[in-house]
Amino acid sequence: MARRFAGVLLMDGRWEGRYGRSRMNARPDKAPPVPPHPGLDVREDSIVWNGRFPLQRVRFTYERFDGARSGELTWELWRRGGAVVVLPYDPWSDRIALIEQFRLPALAAGFKPIMTECVAGLLEPGEDPLEAARRETKEESGLEPDLMEPIGHFMLMQGGCDEHVRVFCGRVRLAADAQGQFGLVAEHEDTRVRVMAAAEGFAMIDGGEMQNATGALALMWLRHHRDRLRREWAA
Repeated sequence: MARRFAGVLLMDGRWEGRYGRSRMNARPDKAPPVPPHPGLDVREDSIVWNGRFPLQRVRFTYERFDGARSGELTWELWRRGGAVVVLPYDPWSDRIALIEQFRLPALAAGFKPIMTECVAGLLEPGEDPLEAARRETKEESGLEPDLMEPIGHFMLMQGGCDEHVRVFCGRVRLAADAQGQFGLVAEHEDTRVRVMAAAEGFAMIDGGEMQNATGALALMWLRHHRDRLRREWAA
């Protein structure tokens, strides 16, 4: 059993002193130093875990709204980077396609682990968000949108993670047999497509059944823009 003393237990089993710098050999590309900002004083910026998604420890103070200096804070910053979310919509039949998949963090948080959500995925290094959105839609649902409308660019967990998502609505033609199982075999993905009337998706929000934040956001956007999209996309 590891001894307990002031410091951080690294994920590889090594301890690091409370204020010492990380002993990792090289800084990962996914975790660059926090950029400068007026009023921000970074006193330590180190990597405590360099897995698929690095974990950064940052000690800092900042200038408060009243002009005073804040107390020293130590935050763990989880580096996941950029991602895309797509809500496929068929304006001719007024239907949408959502996906279901097993989510371990949902189970850990006390939710049902089979989450209903939109197509989503992380950006590859240097990848254009629109191209990533098309790629993820094909991989996770088998659908190929011919038009994409941006919904917005959002932070997901600004209290501890840098993940940010660009959300799109994509025009598709949903066949009667559009449902099925998809996902990249190499990544052990298993996604199941659920096709439903747009009104049923809106009812999921109102009834509390849509527990995925980006899914709820995209559906609320569609409820507001649905009539316009049907006029413009189904003409």
